[in-house]
Amino acid sequence: MHDNEVVGVGPGPLAFDDVVRVARYGAQVRLTDDAIAEMAASRGRVEELAEADTPAYGVSTGFGALATRHIDPSLRAQLQRSLVRSHAAGSGPEVETEVVRAMMLLRLRTLATGHTGVRPATARVLESLLNARLTPVVHEYGSLGCSGDLAPLSHVALTIMGEGVVRDAEGRLRPTAEALKEYGVEPVELAAKEGLALINGTDGMLGMLVLALHDLSRLLTTADISAAMSVEALLGTDYVFAADLQALRPHPGQALAAANMRTLLAGSGVMASHRDGSCTRVQDAYSLRCAPQVAGAARDTLAHASAVAAREIASAIDNPVVLADGRVESNGNFHGAPVAYVLDFLAIAVADLASIAERRTDRMLDVARSHGLPAFLADDPGVDSGHMIAQYTQAAIVSELKRLAVPASVDSIPSSAMQEDHVSMGWSAGRKLRRAVDGLTRVLAIELLTAARALDLRRPHAPAPGTGAVVEALREPVAGPGPDRFLAPEIEAVVRLVESGVVVAAAESAVGPLG
Repeated sequence: MHDNEVVGVGPGPLAFDDVVRVARYGAQVRLTDDAIAEMAASRGRVEELAEADTPAYGVSTGFGALATRHIDPSLRAQLQRSLVRSHAAGSGPEVETEVVRAMMLLRLRTLATGHTGVRPATARVLESLLNARLTPVVHEYGSLGCSGDLAPLSHVALTIMGEGVVRDAEGRLRPTAEALKEYGVEPVELAAKEGLALINGTDGMLGMLVLALHDLSRLLTTADISAAMSVEALLGTDYVFAADLQALRPHPGQALAAANMRTLLAGSGVMASHRDGSCTRVQDAYSLRCAPQVAGAARDTLAHASAVAAREIASAIDNPVVLADGRVESNGNFHGAPVAYVLDFLAIAVADLASIAERRTDRMLDVARSHGLPAFLADDPGVDSGHMIAQYTQAAIVSELKRLAVPASVDSIPSSAMQEDHVSMGWSAGRKLRRAVDGLTRVLAIELLTAARALDLRRPHAPAPGTGAVVEALREPVAGPGPDRFLAPEIEAVVRLVESGVVVAAAESAVGPLG
């Protein structure tokens, strides 16, 4: 991801990885020649409509419930300024830089299709903002996810006009006009339809979806690793993960999760140690035995969400749109329902994946269920508390994730004098999914930390090569079992290992690529 290649932005769809590169890692962008040509051609049609006597929505009329007013040509520049200024009405905490950059890139991609009718020069300002790493300040509240992410995108459009405030590449808060001058970026006076074209899209919620898909892909593999470590530490069996058993229920995600766990547990000395006939357990608990079923369902949910995101990233969302034959037509494609639904669906899967991980962690701490491990994995139980409160932290997060799993997309509050009488709340679904992804990361980190400690306590029996490699990776920042220590920094250290991909890389270094 940390490369210097320029991401080309043309009429076609962007790759998910390109969105992440620009949004998270600051990659440069360049509008392609095809994009410039498409924008120039469609702009000609918009200018014809602007000069015509017949009113055209968004070109020579007001907006939303005010669309019945025909605007005199002398007032149309003011119309665009007024639209952006009035719609830049967000409130609350600042939205993360990577979300704003993703939103900017995706809006630029839609402009590049030529279906919005903006001038190439206007799109060039958005391109320059991304390349200068000047990020408009966008606020948490303001989007209903219908007529696009209006307020968030309006804060971006305000910057294109040279107004508002931005964060520069060093994160400093700057007046936009001052920052643009320093970086040699000329703001534009928006022409007919351009204000609407800059703000009427699902780019904010789509950007959050693409970033979440990227992060969850890594977290799902991490969840297979943490589950395998817990099964091993709890002297469970890997027989239930056999390919022929999984094939009886042919969900692709389940098959992949089970294959990962078989690979990770292969060659485990810990598991071999209780296969001498002395083990009398008939079945493991659901949180162990059904790990591939839960993680697999989450994988299949991710695959569905990825398909929706791929369609959305290939879309040209605006209202009205300029069609290939020159017509300019109103439409409802800006409604965020398709994206909102999968954002909510992913939050449900995240909550359940975290819930099963927390149950496995709790089993390792309970002497009645841990099969020989010390209470709470403490060095001297009673004097030491071990990982007792780490599980409390997991439980608190899982409880929060259940609240975040309540869908936003079932709500709708009418707006714009009942013109916009059904909205998607997709932006809100994206905001809560981001919090959910962070929560899952922390829950898995605590399971990894606990399972690694438990596996150390099983010695001299050695873990499998795959799980053992993860234990070794965790031992770089975190010491092994011993008397109680300040635990919060150790949890954060493992969170960083999960986020950076070190956990997955460690396992794969021992067993090869995981699915």
